[in-house]
Amino acid sequence: MPSEVIAVRKCGFTLIELLVVIAIM
Repeated sequence: MPSEVIAVRKCGFTLIELLVVIAIM
């Protein structure tokens, strides 16, 4: 998961946006 977190931060996503994406999926 650390690699995913780094990728997400590079994309400029916040934790809230990440949770929204997970909820949609």
